[in-house]
Amino acid sequence: MHYEKHLLFYDLPCSASEIMAFSTTRMGGCSSGTYASMNCTSYTGDDPVCVEHNQLLLCDMLPQRPQELVIPYQTHGIACLHIDDAYLTATQEQKQALLQGVDALTTDKRGICLCISTADCIPVLIYDREHHACAAIHAGWRGTVRRIVSHTLELMQQRYGTEGKTCVASIGPGISLEAFETGDEVYEAFAAAGFPMALLSYRHPSTQKVHLDLPTANLLQLKDFCIPEAKIESSRICTYNRHEQFFSARRLGIKSGRILTGIMLR
Repeated sequence: MHYEKHLLFYDLPCSASEIMAFSTTRMGGCSSGTYASMNCTSYTGDDPVCVEHNQLLLCDMLPQRPQELVIPYQTHGIACLHIDDAYLTATQEQKQALLQGVDALTTDKRGICLCISTADCIPVLIYDREHHACAAIHAGWRGTVRRIVSHTLELMQQRYGTEGKTCVASIGPGISLEAFETGDEVYEAFAAAGFPMALLSYRHPSTQKVHLDLPTANLLQLKDFCIPEAKIESSRICTYNRHEQFFSARRLGIKSGRILTGIMLR
């Protein structure tokens, strides 16, 4: 993992000539206010002109210019869209319709940058080295408790023949265990779903509020698919604590910028 031109690049254990994987920071763009400055996501209230300009700036910063940035309209579900020839040859209106309510993307097409938007939620990137397929996943607590990472890997297995032993993965910036204070109903949802709560949670002695470890909950799903832990890169960056560098909805509000995390087959 290293920084370059205001971007965070992931040093996944594979050839740099195979994939490009990154997250944006807050720096380097033209947006203002709670969107300052490198917001590339169009559906959180930012000026569309600024968003489009920031996307162009992002493409200029990347070591290889994508043919297309695919950015879904996320709804904290587990729907996964496969980016294939049918999608790539669709009209812009058709593409926008296909991207509604999507929280994970997969493809085996080169030059297409799969992107997901986060601001405290957990971005997860996966690359299948044998079948040359990749995925970008948005895992908030609702998606995590419904095991969106496991669901996406199962779809990759069906579509491409993906196995854990052939994969590398990265967990990007998101809210940490220490910062993610939540209600008992969220704890109960994870417990009912069979997550190991002794590992993933604690109750703060002063506030008596539950804290949950979303990065580890998603790491466990990667490991459950038999991806070796040595092949999983974790940024360990807390967006809440480092909100001056990365967008945090808990700090800035919902009407604010988003980190764009992307992966592209080169």
